[in-house]
Amino acid sequence: MKRILLLPLLFLSLTILAQETFETMKYRSVGPLRGGRVTTVAGTVLEPGTFYLGATGGGVWKTTDYGTSWKNVSDGYFKTPSIGAIAVSQSNKDMVYVGTGSDGIRSNVIGGKGMYKSKNGGGKWEFIGLENCGQIGAVEIDPRSDQVVYVAAIGQVFQPSKERGIYKTVDGGQSWSKIKFISERTGFADLELFPDNPNELIAAAWEVERKPWTIKSGGSEGGLFKSLDGGKSWKKLQKGLPKGLIGKIDIAISPSDPKLVYALVEADQQERGMYLSRDRGETFEKVSDKPELTIRPFYYTNVTVDPKYPNKLYVMATGYFRSDDFGKTWKRMRPPHGDNHDMWINPENPDLFIQANDGGANVTFNGGKTWSTQFNQNTSEIYQVEVDDQYPYWLYGGQQDNYSTVAVPAMPPYGVQAPDRGWIINTGGCETGPAVPKPGNADIVYANCKGRFSVYHKPSGTERRYDVGAANMYGHNPKELKFRFQRVSPIHVSPHDNNVVYHTSQYVHRTRDEGRTWEIISPDLTAFAEDKQVISGAPLTRDITGEEFYSTIYAIRESPVQQGVIWVGANDGPVHVTVNDGKKWSKVTPQGLPSGGRVDAVEPSPHSASKAYIAVLRYQLGDWKPYIYKTADFGKNWQLLTNGKNGIPADAPVRVIREDPERAGLLYAGTEYGLYISFDDGLNWQPFQQNLPVTPITDIKLHRGDLVLSTMGRGFYVLDHVYALQDLKTAAKGEMVADNQLLPVHPYVRYRSPKVRMGRNLGLDYPSPAMIIDYVLKEQPVAPVKLEIVTKTGEIVATVVSGRQKAGEVNQNADARVARSKMLENMSLNQVPYISDNRLTANQGLNRYRWDCRHVGTAAKGSTSGPMVSPGTYTIQLTIGDQVLTQEVEIKADPRVIESGVSIADIKAQESLALDVLELQVAAQQLQQKIEQRNIDMDNAGKLSKSEKELVSVYKQLVTKEGTYEKPMLIDQIKYLYYVVAAADQLPGTDAYARYEELQKALSVLQNKRSLGKL
Repeated sequence: MKRILLLPLLFLSLTILAQETFETMKYRSVGPLRGGRVTTVAGTVLEPGTFYLGATGGGVWKTTDYGTSWKNVSDGYFKTPSIGAIAVSQSNKDMVYVGTGSDGIRSNVIGGKGMYKSKNGGGKWEFIGLENCGQIGAVEIDPRSDQVVYVAAIGQVFQPSKERGIYKTVDGGQSWSKIKFISERTGFADLELFPDNPNELIAAAWEVERKPWTIKSGGSEGGLFKSLDGGKSWKKLQKGLPKGLIGKIDIAISPSDPKLVYALVEADQQERGMYLSRDRGETFEKVSDKPELTIRPFYYTNVTVDPKYPNKLYVMATGYFRSDDFGKTWKRMRPPHGDNHDMWINPENPDLFIQANDGGANVTFNGGKTWSTQFNQNTSEIYQVEVDDQYPYWLYGGQQDNYSTVAVPAMPPYGVQAPDRGWIINTGGCETGPAVPKPGNADIVYANCKGRFSVYHKPSGTERRYDVGAANMYGHNPKELKFRFQRVSPIHVSPHDNNVVYHTSQYVHRTRDEGRTWEIISPDLTAFAEDKQVISGAPLTRDITGEEFYSTIYAIRESPVQQGVIWVGANDGPVHVTVNDGKKWSKVTPQGLPSGGRVDAVEPSPHSASKAYIAVLRYQLGDWKPYIYKTADFGKNWQLLTNGKNGIPADAPVRVIREDPERAGLLYAGTEYGLYISFDDGLNWQPFQQNLPVTPITDIKLHRGDLVLSTMGRGFYVLDHVYALQDLKTAAKGEMVADNQLLPVHPYVRYRSPKVRMGRNLGLDYPSPAMIIDYVLKEQPVAPVKLEIVTKTGEIVATVVSGRQKAGEVNQNADARVARSKMLENMSLNQVPYISDNRLTANQGLNRYRWDCRHVGTAAKGSTSGPMVSPGTYTIQLTIGDQVLTQEVEIKADPRVIESGVSIADIKAQESLALDVLELQVAAQQLQQKIEQRNIDMDNAGKLSKSEKELVSVYKQLVTKEGTYEKPMLIDQIKYLYYVVAAADQLPGTDAYARYEELQKALSVLQNKRSLGKL
């Protein structure tokens, strides 16, 4: 049966694409939605529901509804996503200052890039200097003038820096003065202004330095300093404070009684604790030595005093504590997450405050009894990404400070009742990861928790532990350990045998039975410098959690081309390779590579066994240069691919490098501040940031034609269909050649979207499933571009034409669904069926169209989309003027559907019946339109002729009467049958066929009414 159905006109925004760019390719955020580490928060008394959070890798976010929803406000403005301090003017709610560079000095801390200011509550930002001052511990606004601002700069924590100190501006950041400097080793972690005299201030000096093997916090230069004249002169406060070495200090001045100054002090074990001054800092007394208040001071050390009650104060550390008696005794509070960093209390309502921790930020109305959710902040810190082989596939990784590794889907796999939190499941191990699904069996996940190996069974939620060595590594000097596992220890499944799993300490460990037995297949492959094997934490606070174990293997990959070729890199510099499955290892560290850097990634080429790449991170040694090397001869010779002048900036450290599995020499590099791509094997690089926020790219996978990313601050991202990059005809540097191109359309798995209502826009991006069709136009054509989908038998199932709807027909800016509902098309079957779709662009350069794999549908009021085409081979035909370009594509069935017992024949039978029902709907709607064109006054039956009365009778049998729960008439009955038939992949039931025959006969009776012959 020949079927011609009319099509809806779609009115969608036109994507503008400049020549030689890839702007049509956009990243999708897929979660997880649980927040990541937040180290600073702020609010404004002028808008009690408005708060800001500063994430360690996710930028600045704002809520205006007490934490019910959050929106990022720094994307597109900030050079770094690491936030150290936020200050909002309490006399001008729109004036916001932000200091970048988190003050939680972990080994993976992201560098600061200076100060930013907004004059409209975060709507827009301007950079106002101090770019080189590193991590910023505090920003304070003078309450008398929001143009006067003080900044406490901790400095560049991985090396000495002359920019450490205290800075002041009196002109809103146009110029800055350094008003206090101690040394290149000592910066300032905090400063506070006295509320009754802002010219009087106290600042906390902090001598601090990070190295990959230790954290140094404290020295003789630290302590409290006070100024009475706005920073012109200073004196050191010493009475009652520790007399020995001093580390990190946080200060809180009571707004209601400024004589009271609290100081949480890191010192030696006998002197550390909470100190109180009752005379504006001139003398102090120790009021508490509770150990929990000063645990891991480099990471915490935060105190806040209630604005109305000077005796009431809070301390944020691993736990969250409150004192009601000036700091003498403490009780623990219960926020949604542990590892606490900051809080801001509303000065007029102290029961209303925001609090920050490693799970995000949370708001309370009742002093901490209940809290807003953290499952609305897309700021997760993810250490790496792995993917499974399900349909749709899931992404796995370790999430900072989460009790389990996590997995999220690339597309919605099923419907859920509460999708506002997105899809997220536990997958074993803990925060550090990785989580590696077993190829061929995604129910099994090999997981890690700070060096502890486990096998997680998803269906049961059980986790079997098979630690190498089965010994607790915490608290040890690493040189004492039999096996040195880093906090983030890799797991790798052989690409040649999914029963072979590698795990690394200073050795390469291998198991063939999921961890029950392990064998060591290498010697110590690290540099193992004796002076780097130390108890981390000096000179005051011991901190040995495995994060600083220096001489461990940090990256491992087996060549996908040749079994037994295995590459490894250590976090203290060496690179090794074996070509005989571990029998012999060769040290192949590139000559010219400075020693000691962390080999963050090794990448055996998917095209040649002798070829490999490495990415080396050295910013933890004070070297911010990018390092990517390539070898083509098993490491005998290496080529540096990053000189700071060939595309990747000289201050953008590289975390990961991957080569495209389909196109040799197409490289992807994840840096501290975004993604880069090379088309010529690393000779030249260009940004490939697109819509991706500035955040560290921690890992990259190429999977089923998608680019999959993990980030240290914004969760996981997917860029669909990078086949365009693989197939595009380009010149050496990636410029598109001057020719029209319809790029190959790779096999497509036909999905249906589950019924999910995402509710509020929380930042996740799950588009409707669609086949992506990419094409390149050498110039913008005069005539519209036409795209046709043709079956093997030559039937055109869909025709799409580019271009906007003609003026005056329907609002061009209307949503497509609204536009369709307003349309009353001429239902004449003599028209050529096509869709005029603004998503089919005709721009010079790369264009991208998403076809939903559906037949054309109806275009009448209450339009219906066509049924999905059945699996099979189709031809994509693109017409550009007189030129016709074609590509074949195979559409495959969803494997889950086939596994459920539905066959391809069933789907084809469903397609045929659905098209029959849809054609019946078109015929019924044509009859409706013919009657409507007579303009009969249906409410005045007494004045109608006999034939008109018959037409009214026919119309009422066709069209459902307006109102609530009116009886559905023929057209609605046909529509109902269509949805019964076409809703899911299935063989239609016998009742559906019988109902179709009934409706067909009913319409035939109406069509044969005598009065219709006069229409």
